[in-house]
Amino acid sequence: MAKFHSLTVSNIRKETDDCVSISFNIPDNLKEEFRFIQGQYVTLKMNIEGEELRRSYSLCSSPIAENDFRIASKKVSNGKVSNFLFERLKVGDSLEVMTPMGNFYSKLDPSHSKNYLLFAGGSGITPVFSIIKTVLNVEKDSTIKLFFGNKDESSVIFKEALNDLEKKHSGRFGVYHIFEKPQKPYSPDLTGLLTREKTEELLSKHVEMDKPQECFICGPLPMMNNIKDTLEKFQVPKESIHIEYFTTVLEDIARAEKVEIQNNIPETISNVTVILDGSETTFKIKSTGKSILDTCIDNDLDVPFACKGAVCCTCKAKIISGKVTMDMNYALTSHEVTMGYILTCQSHPQSENVTVSYDEI
Repeated sequence: MAKFHSLTVSNIRKETDDCVSISFNIPDNLKEEFRFIQGQYVTLKMNIEGEELRRSYSLCSSPIAENDFRIASKKVSNGKVSNFLFERLKVGDSLEVMTPMGNFYSKLDPSHSKNYLLFAGGSGITPVFSIIKTVLNVEKDSTIKLFFGNKDESSVIFKEALNDLEKKHSGRFGVYHIFEKPQKPYSPDLTGLLTREKTEELLSKHVEMDKPQECFICGPLPMMNNIKDTLEKFQVPKESIHIEYFTTVLEDIARAEKVEIQNNIPETISNVTVILDGSETTFKIKSTGKSILDTCIDNDLDVPFACKGAVCCTCKAKIISGKVTMDMNYALTSHEVTMGYILTCQSHPQSENVTVSYDEI
């Protein structure tokens, strides 16, 4: 089960006028727990002005190519945590950091010879940058093309590092910067937003779509939907399209993915047993009441969670027995759902007895 540990900030680097990257020192006794896979994220737990806040941030460092454990945070308007990290955090400070989680990756193998097609928008470059550096280091015969959308040249996170990688790995790694409002004359096909039409134009001009592609997408929701739809139009298999939803996209989501939902189920009261760190606790929960996660929190169980919005996967647990439904799911794969995993922030019991374990993830 994912747990919080106190980590010391070892470095803070300004990436753009509104983005910093933050590196943490990992003590020797925690190195195994904080081992991560390219594309994963961590959750920070902070107390700001008496309020406990949790936010998830993707790791931008590579677990293979670098000896670094680094996240990036872009300051957002009225963002309590992002503004604190940008303006007040100092080297030497300690933060509560949860061990790494996330499924935004594919298995790498030195024998692979793949064509990776990556799309990022704004701070969506963070996990994608980790993937780029790791693939280039592990799969010497694989190629990568990155389409990176930003407002203008000054807003490009990791700009110099991406340029250096492109020079170092010429022929294997190419970057296409797409600017909404470029500050100087710029190529028309690389100007504008990543709409369906723009994405189709870019793929037709710059990508050999008859070759198999492993695709990763991270950025604003409309951009991700446009790209996903276009890739499917080009007949890229759905299992080859990986999408990372940031918590902030939830407000834009109009349609929830329903998982095993049955309409008009009468209200029942279930005995729900929660297994956490080897201990069992049983609650009575209404099928139409609070989620399993919220019930645990109300009863002072220290269960893992972050976004509470079906995106981050931090509250993942496994059904040992019984039946539950989830309101939304943007984090678990269909295979994980088949294996019995649930997002407890979205889960409600639907049988007389339910047992859920946080220890079997």
